[in-house]
This record gives sequence, structure tokens and C-alpha cells, in this order.
Amino acid sequence: MSGMNFPYLLEAALMAVVLLFSIIIHEVAHGYVALLNGDPTARMLGRITLNPVPHIDMVGTIILPLLLLISHAGILFGWAKPVPVNPLNYRNYRWGEFAVSAAGPLSNLVLASLFSFVLRLGLANPGLMQLAYFGVSINIFLALFNLVPIPPLDGSHILALVLPRDLARLYDHLQPVGFILILILFYTGVLSAIIMPLYRLIAIIMLG
Repeated sequence: MSGMNFPYLLEAALMAVVLLFSIIIHEVAHGYVALLNGDPTARMLGRITLNPVPHIDMVGTIILPLLLLISHAGILFGWAKPVPVNPLNYRNYRWGEFAVSAAGPLSNLVLASLFSFVLRLGLANPGLMQLAYFGVSINIFLALFNLVPIPPLDGSHILALVLPRDLARLYDHLQPVGFILILILFYTGVLSAIIMPLYRLIAIIMLG
């Protein structure tokens, strides 16, 4: 297959490892913050774990990343199975919804910052530096992607908190077609046009 030489396969493997680790941390952050806010659902279902098996989603964790790698899309992203939470268990519903929703994207920005720190150390290890570079770029994109206000992404939960109740109820009707809308926006370039300017701004700061 054209372009599938050893160096690219090695890069693809590094990107896949970073992506898998990052989306697992994203979901664990949701579950852990839910637990801190009084909801033990994720813990009881064994989802506050770094073991990748309970988190794997066939489409978001395997098929989509593989297609992006094969097509040399230039960016790699995906998702894991959403961590189940029960907002009715939150001690404070509105704060719990906001904190749990924001925890995922925030965890990716924290990871991007940590990888940026490693990158700035300038260690004489090309493999580690390449992994750190992917860690920054992938996690910035994951954070911004998940903040897009289309259900079921985290940004939609945050937006719903500030909408009037009737409008929030209408907005919730987007849930069944949310991923279809996301895929349409992605493949038409609209999603990139929204995300990439902010991505470049943050990447300039973190990548130097």
C-alpha cells in the first residue's frame, strides 16, 4: 500500500498508543470527577481504570483511527465508550454536570501540557520526542473536538446548562443524530474550519 513504509508504520504505532492512552484518561477523568460529585456509577461498572479493554469502542477506538491513519489524514482522533454516569446522584446537579463534562477536555489539555514539558526538555531520544509531539497535538485536538457543542460531545452538556429549559429540551433532540452531524461536519471541512484556528493558536504556545 502506497505510503505504508516502515517509518510511517512506526509513527502510526506511536500515534495510536498516544491516542488510546489519551482517550482512556479522558473517560477516566469523567468517571473520577463524577465519583467526587457523589455518583459511583462508573466505579461500580469498573470504568475508572487504565485497562483499555472496558473503554474500547469498535468505531471510535479502532475503525475511525485506522481509517485516518491509512488515509494519511494529517490528524488522528477518536473516542472510547462513554463512561456511564447518573447525574441524579450529584450532590449539586448543575455543578456536577459542568464539572464532569469539563473534566474530559481538561484532562486532555493537562496531558498536552505534560507532553509539551517533555518536548521542551529536548532529550536525545528521537522516539520519545516524537511521542511527546504526538501527545501535544493529539490531546489539543481531542480537547477542542470534545468541546464542540453537538450531542453527545462534552460541549453539548456544558451548553445545555446555560440554555433556557425549553430550548435545552429541544436541543436534546439532537442526541440520536449527533454523530451523523459530527461526521458530516468533519468530512465537509466545516469542523476543521471551526477547530483548526484555535488548535494552531494553542499548538504554537505548546510546541514553540
